[in-house]
Amino acid sequence: MRNLPGRDQGAERPEPAEGVEGAEAAEAAEAAEAADQRALGEALVRACAAAGASIGMIYLPDPDRRVLHLAMTLGLAREFALPWSRVVMDDSIPVADAVRDGRFVWLGGQEETARRYPRLGLVLPYDFALAAAPLVPDPAPEAAEPTGAGLVLLWPGSHAPHLTDRERAAVDSACGRLANHLRRAADAGHPVRPPAHPVMLRPLPPPTPGPVEAAAAMAFIRRLPGGNCALDLNGTITFITAEAAELLGAPVSRLRGALPWEALPWMDTPVIEDHYRAAAISRLPRSFTAAPPIGRYLRFDLYPDDTGISVRITPVAAEEPIPPPAPPTAAPAEPSPSRATALYQLMHLAAALTEAVHARDVVDHAADLLVPALGAQALALLVAEEQRLRIVGFRGYTAELMDRYDGIPLGVHTASTHGLRTGEPLFFADAGELAAAFPAVLIGDGMAAWAFLPLIASGRPIGTLILAYARPRTFVPGERAILTSLAGLIAQALDRARLYDATHQLAHSLQTGLLPRALPGVPHLEVAARYLPAAHGLDIGGDFYDLIRIDDTTVAAAVGDVQGHNVNAAALMGQVRTAVHATAGAPPAEVLARTNRLLTDLEPGLFTSCVYAHIDLAARTAHLATAGHPHPLLRHAGGPAEVLHLPPGLLLGIDPDASYTAVEVPFEPGTLLTLFTDGLVEVPGEDLEDGIASVAARISATHERHPVSTLADDLIGQARGGAPRTDDIALLLLRFAQEGRHT
Repeated sequence: MRNLPGRDQGAERPEPAEGVEGAEAAEAAEAAEAADQRALGEALVRACAAAGASIGMIYLPDPDRRVLHLAMTLGLAREFALPWSRVVMDDSIPVADAVRDGRFVWLGGQEETARRYPRLGLVLPYDFALAAAPLVPDPAPEAAEPTGAGLVLLWPGSHAPHLTDRERAAVDSACGRLANHLRRAADAGHPVRPPAHPVMLRPLPPPTPGPVEAAAAMAFIRRLPGGNCALDLNGTITFITAEAAELLGAPVSRLRGALPWEALPWMDTPVIEDHYRAAAISRLPRSFTAAPPIGRYLRFDLYPDDTGISVRITPVAAEEPIPPPAPPTAAPAEPSPSRATALYQLMHLAAALTEAVHARDVVDHAADLLVPALGAQALALLVAEEQRLRIVGFRGYTAELMDRYDGIPLGVHTASTHGLRTGEPLFFADAGELAAAFPAVLIGDGMAAWAFLPLIASGRPIGTLILAYARPRTFVPGERAILTSLAGLIAQALDRARLYDATHQLAHSLQTGLLPRALPGVPHLEVAARYLPAAHGLDIGGDFYDLIRIDDTTVAAAVGDVQGHNVNAAALMGQVRTAVHATAGAPPAEVLARTNRLLTDLEPGLFTSCVYAHIDLAARTAHLATAGHPHPLLRHAGGPAEVLHLPPGLLLGIDPDASYTAVEVPFEPGTLLTLFTDGLVEVPGEDLEDGIASVAARISATHERHPVSTLADDLIGQARGGAPRTDDIALLLLRFAQEGRHT
C-alpha cells in the first residue's frame, strides 16, 4: 500500500515510559498501529475491487461516538475528501444515517441523491451511485457492541440504478471483514483510532512498460492530431506533450506538476474546473471548448478512470468571436483558491449551514469545512455580549488559551475588536505586521499569519471570525474576498442560531419549571421519574408526570401529554397539573372529569391525554382511569410485565360532559406500575402496540430487585439509542417495596 500514514499523521500515542521497557512498548504500539493501517488499506482496496466501486471511504468514530472521522479513502481527490472528513452523527449524510440507524443506504443516481440528501446533491451535482453501510462483525456475536464505523463506496455514473446481488454481497462481506479487524484490534488492546488527517490511498499503478514499449507508446501519442496530457485524480498535470503545451500557450516546464487553472489564468473559471470535477467523480467522459487568449478555440475531451484523467486537446473552428487577449497576470506570492474552488467552498458551507440549528452546529460546520479547505490551522468564533467578546467555539487552539481571551472588553483596541467597531477585516501576513499594528497585544498562539473577519448580520457586526495559519501567508485580493464572503455566511447562520438557542433556553426553562422539582417520599413505595425532550424542534412540549402524596399510605400518580410542541403546550401542561392537584384524592374517574371540564372552559384549542392512578398501599389496591392515553404496564411480583387495558376515555378538552371509568387492580408488595407517554414506545414506521410490547419485554427481563431508578435509566437509554425520536418522553415508575425502601 502507498501513502499510509507516517508517525506524524496517526492518532495521538501515549508517551513512552521511562527505560527500555517503555521504549519497547511504544515501538510495539507504533508497529501495531502501522499494521492496522495497512490492513485497513488493503481491505478497502479489495472491497472496491470486489464491488466494482471507483471510490471507497472508511469512517471511524471518535471516543464519544458523536462524530465520524474519515480515516482512509481510495480514488478520491484530497480536495473532495477534506470537506467530508468530519461528519456529525446527526448530520443528514448517508454514512451518518447508516451508522446511526444501523442500516444500508443506497443512492442509485443524481436525482435520488438530490431528493433524499439535498446538501450532498447541491455540493456534488454529478452522476454517481453510492452505498453507505455500518461496519458490523460477520458473523455478529450476540450482545456485541457495534463498531460505530462506516464504509462508503461510489460507482461511476454509468452504473445501473440498483446493486446486483454480487455487488451487495461484496459490500456486506467487506463490512464484515473491516468490522472483524476493528474488533480484533480493540480486543488486543490497541483499538484503531482515526488519524489526524485522512489517509489518501493511491490506486495501484499500471505495469511499467519496457524501453521498446515506452518508445512505441510515445510515438503513437505524437502521431495523434492535437495535443495530449494526463491529470491525476487531484487535477495535477502528470504528463503533457509539446503539442499540447503549444496549444495552451505555456512551456511544458510550467505546466507539468501544476493544476491547469493555476498555471493558466484563462482556465481559472468555475465552468472549466467543474468539468474536471464531474469527470473525476462520475468517471464518465466529458467534453468542452474554451478559448485561450493566444489563438483559436480548443476542444478538450476528458477520459477518466481510477488512476486519473487522460485529456485530448484539439483546435476547432471558432463559433463566436474570440475575446481579446487578457493582460498578463502576475502569479501570487502564495497559492490561493481558484475561483471554482472558492465557489465549491461557498456552496459547501452554505449547504451545511442550512442544517445548523444551534450555535454549536455553526461552529462545528465552519471548523470542519474552513480549516482544512483553506489551509488554516486554527479557527475561533467570538460574539459580542454585554460589551465583551465571548468565545462561542474554536478549533486548533487549546482551551487554556481561549480562556485567557474570553471576555475581552469591546473597548480594548485589539485585532479581535477592530471589526466590531469598523466592520472591516484585518489580514496579517506575519507576526511582524500584527505586532506593528497592535504593539500592546500579545497573541501567544504560536501562529504566523492571521485573518480577523467581522461577522456582519443584518448590516451590523455581531462578532469576529479568526483564522490562523502556521506559516507566513500573503492574502491576495481574491482570497480576501473569499474569506470575507465566508464570514458573511457564518454570521447570518450564527445570528439565527443564537436567537434559536435563546428561545430554546427560555422555553426549556418554562417547561422544567412546571415539572415537579422533587417527588414526595412515601414509606414502602419506590419511585423513579424521567423526562426526555424530543430530539428536534424547541425541545419543549406538553408531556408531564406528577406524584401527589395524599397520606402515609395513599398517593396519586399522573402522566399526561398535551398536544403540540410549543410554549402554549407547556403552559397548558401547567394548568392540567394544577387541576389534577386540586382534585387529587377523589376517585380517578372524577379527577379526570373535573379536569376535563376545566380545560373545555379554558378553550385552549389543544387536547390532552392523561392516565391517573390512585394507589392505596394499606388496602393493596390501585384504581386507574385514562383519557385517551397509552395503556400503562403492570408487573406483579414473580410475573412478567403486562399491558393494563383500561376502559377508553375521551381526550381532555373536547366534550365537557365526557365521563370516565376507573378499574381496580391488586397492588401487592413487589408490584411495579409503569406510566409513560407515547414518546417512549412510538417508533416511526412501526406499530405502537409493538413498541409497548418491546418495553414490557425489557421490564420483564429486568431482575425484580433492581432499583427502579436503574430500570428508568435503562428504558430511557433504550429509547435514546433507537430511531430518531420526534416526541418527548415522560416516564413514572412506582413499586410497592417489600423491604420498606422508598425514594
